[in-house]
Amino acid sequence: MKLLFVYGPPAAGKFTVAARVAEMTGLALFHNHLVVDTVASVFPFGSPSFVRLREQFWMNVFEAAAAEDRSLIFTLQPEGSVSPEFAPRVVELVRRAGGEVLLVHLQLSADGQMARIANEDRAKFGKLRDAKLLARLQAEFAACERVMPAADIVIDTERVPVEIAAGLIAARLGQLQSQVRP
Repeated sequence: MKLLFVYGPPAAGKFTVAARVAEMTGLALFHNHLVVDTVASVFPFGSPSFVRLREQFWMNVFEAAAAEDRSLIFTLQPEGSVSPEFAPRVVELVRRAGGEVLLVHLQLSADGQMARIANEDRAKFGKLRDAKLLARLQAEFAACERVMPAADIVIDTERVPVEIAAGLIAARLGQLQSQVRP
């Protein structure tokens, strides 16, 4: 089982890049808003029940995927309601099950985030689109990114187009696959 764990700030292109990698590789895309939006339909974002259920759902999916040897792509924007221990726990769960994790950090400057934050395509999954709120939260988001496990690949999405970023990641996934096959 391989887990491609893509993380980065708001508007860095996590979903866009991950979707392209999914198209290129056939891996399932389990982007975080599938769970975020589901749980937020019942519990307010950041509330104790929201945080507990969101993480429980994520972990249950990773555990089941590892048990069934199902590779997948996951996206995450590190922020204050996500435990700093979440990503290390995911990595440990997958590795303990004999799987591999490829951590990809997509980067984007604060100005780049501001330029993209209100894009219409962000509304589809209820993503943050308010520039004023983003400006207030950028320091917190950056602090949360700094406690993530070290990335295997770092890509600046202001300089690297989606197709190239996805190709680099897919190639690295191919290398991982060839290392475990006899």
